Amino acid sequence: MRTFLYFLAGIAVMGLAFWAYQENYQTQRKLKQSAALNSDIGRLRETLGMLKAEWAYLNRPARLNDLAELNFDELGLMPLMPEQFGRVDQVAFPAPDLGPITDPVDISGELEEYP
Repeated sequence: MRTFLYFLAGIAVMGLAFWAYQENYQTQRKLKQSAALNSDIGRLRETLGMLKAEWAYLNRPARLNDLAELNFDELGLMPLMPEQFGRVDQVAFPAPDLGPITDPVDISGELEEYP
């Protein structure tokens, strides 16, 4: 009986060791995937910063003004002037559309008083 218990304990220890090694390898694999994702995120953030800088460079007002002047015959673009802008209180907003009354209700009469 004692030999059988030792045998079961040995099998349990080997099973737990196998499980622990499997968990260790899965953890290492996940850590490598996480490091690769962090590396990709860093690279993509760097690329995004470069693209934002390039967009800002291409959208310089002086450059856009020169392009508008060069292509005036085709596009007819005029530069924006401060007089073209208005204030919000100068905008005539349309009145809300309430729609027609389709089912009128007669409300003549007295209200009941509740105790």
